[in-house]
Amino acid sequence: MANHDTSTTRAPAAAPRYELLTLGDELLLGLTANGHLTWIGSELGRRGVLLQRNVTITDEADAIAEQFRESWNKADIIITTGGLGPTCDDRTREVLATILGQRLVFDETIEAAITARFARSNRKPTANNLKQAYRFEHGEVLPNANGTAPGLWVEQEGRVLIMLPGPPNELRPMFTEQVIPRLAKLGLLSESEAYIQIRTAGVGESALETKFQPLFDRFPGLGIAFCAHLGQVDCRISSPDKRYDMVALRALADECVTMLGEDFVCFGHDKMVKVVGDMLRVQGRSLAVAESCTGGLLANSFTDVCGASKFFQGGIVSYSNDSKMLLLDCPECLLAQHGAVSEECAVAMAAGVAERLSSDYGIAITGFAGPTNGGPGENPVGTIFIGMHAPGGDWSKKLSIPGPRCAVKERAVTAAIDWLRREVVKDSIRAATSIVN
Repeated sequence: MANHDTSTTRAPAAAPRYELLTLGDELLLGLTANGHLTWIGSELGRRGVLLQRNVTITDEADAIAEQFRESWNKADIIITTGGLGPTCDDRTREVLATILGQRLVFDETIEAAITARFARSNRKPTANNLKQAYRFEHGEVLPNANGTAPGLWVEQEGRVLIMLPGPPNELRPMFTEQVIPRLAKLGLLSESEAYIQIRTAGVGESALETKFQPLFDRFPGLGIAFCAHLGQVDCRISSPDKRYDMVALRALADECVTMLGEDFVCFGHDKMVKVVGDMLRVQGRSLAVAESCTGGLLANSFTDVCGASKFFQGGIVSYSNDSKMLLLDCPECLLAQHGAVSEECAVAMAAGVAERLSSDYGIAITGFAGPTNGGPGENPVGTIFIGMHAPGGDWSKKLSIPGPRCAVKERAVTAAIDWLRREVVKDSIRAATSIVN
């Protein structure tokens, strides 16, 4: 796609330039978050591609045309999101066809797919829905299994244009199942992941770099990147100039894991909650959760895991003292003496939910999420107690989490899941040791 040197000594081809154009007034008005940038950027990054630019554009035809002309002159691959639907503000298809000098032709196959989708809910498509049945005369269609607007693919003037619908549930499977394989076939990105990612918890970004640096110094030219997010840090190891193959990178990553110990979560991109769920499922163990200040976020995290029914017994949200006594058997005298936000209450909640729901592990969260109504003295806003009931005993842990209410709740959930992960790992090691002995 990019220009190549035609001299006798051929220089390496420049990496193809990718640009993303996200369209929609709702993005610029802040009504919808631009999740397409983070998600598409991440998916391309896995295949060794750095997205060079993202521009968010209004739905106005002139704005779309101006930006597309600029990107078409600079980029090798242009990805657009949005503006392919049936309404009057969906103009992307028409504007870009005019700029590229292509006719839009009605495609009866697309029409049939739209009609069939409406028929499944006993409806008929209106006239404006059939606007989505037009495609570029010299282009291809990316079928949409989850909506009515298909994606469009155009190769012209040594460039690739990829047009995707806006809804994430339509865009994402289309991108992973159709766009990525096509780009890989054209040699525009790697057919497999271009790096090894180590997911960690419990160690900060700078501390992780300091820990790993002596290992990395043995491999000149490594590509190293750190990414910190909610209680976790990812380290990506790659070889930009290809001097180290994936076997060598994996061996280096294994050395990193040995150094990490319990701070190692997994290789790749699995969420910590899935890692915990997989371990519980393999061990045949079960889990129940009790929550106060997090209001169901912890339970929701586990039910987001496919196959959670194999290990997750359920959760109880006990916000008031009465509900703690009624649903979790927390003694009234304990609450009167120590309060609902205390290590004693957290342990009682964890043990109570494990007993009530017949689970091997129980995790409980109670605390002051703020922004007001903190506890007395040593328990200000942001004070969180996590209770743990496990086959090896009952414990509690006190955390002090600064920040707004939503951040306190999210970080408390992450901390609880991480503590459970570590305890499940320890129990697994203890079980294996007892079998050997």
